Amino acid sequence: MLSERRLQVLRAIVQDYVGTEEPVGSKALTERHSLGVSPATVRNDMAALEDEGYIAQPHTSAGRIPTDKGYRLFVDKLAGVKPMTAPERRAIQNFLEGAVDLDDVVARTVRLLAQLTRQVAVVQYPSLTRSTVRHVELLALAPARVMLVLITDTGRVEQRVVDCPAPFGDTSLADLRARLNSRVANRRFADVPSLVEDLPEAFEHEDRGTVSTVLSTLLETLVEENEERLMIGGTANLTRFGHDFPLTIRPVLEALEEQVVLLKLLGEAKDPGVTVRIGHENAHEGLNSTSVVSVGYGSGGEAVAKLGVVGPTRMDYPGTMGAVRAVARYVGQILAES
Repeated sequence: MLSERRLQVLRAIVQDYVGTEEPVGSKALTERHSLGVSPATVRNDMAALEDEGYIAQPHTSAGRIPTDKGYRLFVDKLAGVKPMTAPERRAIQNFLEGAVDLDDVVARTVRLLAQLTRQVAVVQYPSLTRSTVRHVELLALAPARVMLVLITDTGRVEQRVVDCPAPFGDTSLADLRARLNSRVANRRFADVPSLVEDLPEAFEHEDRGTVSTVLSTLLETLVEENEERLMIGGTANLTRFGHDFPLTIRPVLEALEEQVVLLKLLGEAKDPGVTVRIGHENAHEGLNSTSVVSVGYGSGGEAVAKLGVVGPTRMDYPGTMGAVRAVARYVGQILAES
């Protein structure tokens, strides 16, 4: 276990390196921070931190920089989440409240996160597997053609045109709409198949084929849309940090193009808290020089998706964690009210 003083020295090194982009020396530390000890003592503390792998010397006669292990300890023990100011919170709320639909919410969230953190922002669309049905609408387009509209609790809207095996009257359509919603409204998608399997039996024999066709389309929609969708923005922000990537920025950009990689980075949506993965904690080799800060968002107390940012390990962790958490909270509120 590190002593409290050495933890203070590590915190000061991380803060200075993130702020100045320059390796940090003992003289600078004692001048900038009230550590209450001499430069010689700070040098000893830095030597001990280096021996234990928390800081490293990038080249001879230079100061020290934090390692992945040092950043990890900083995030776990030393960094509080920096709260957003009241004007920042109002700006977030006003910007997101202008959204007209789910696509607009996601697009605005990506833009906002990238601007607030000056990193790459990634937002996962709410997953149908973790959503509930708000309403199913059935609209007659022709005597044997129906539009099925599926609306989720997260504001997601899916539309399908159903070609029926026989004409279906307005009365039968209204009956099917009412019966369907009485069974599936406010129920989880995973429960829908078992809730509707015997529904055709409630109708006259000549209508059962059409009812079955409509239900099949509904269930296919749930399956088809299970694939996760992402939106990414602010990639150009990485060019500001070229010197933070050891050789080239290319591996990072290539990794960001792979949706499967990004989904793994964000982690499971059911984990709603702020998660920070630093450097080599990211399994994808191309992202070993980056950190990922992510959090779950959703309406109610349950996360239905993740959002987060990707940037260099030399990152303002308290500020980034605060921004990601605040944006997620407002997105959740907007989804709940939509």
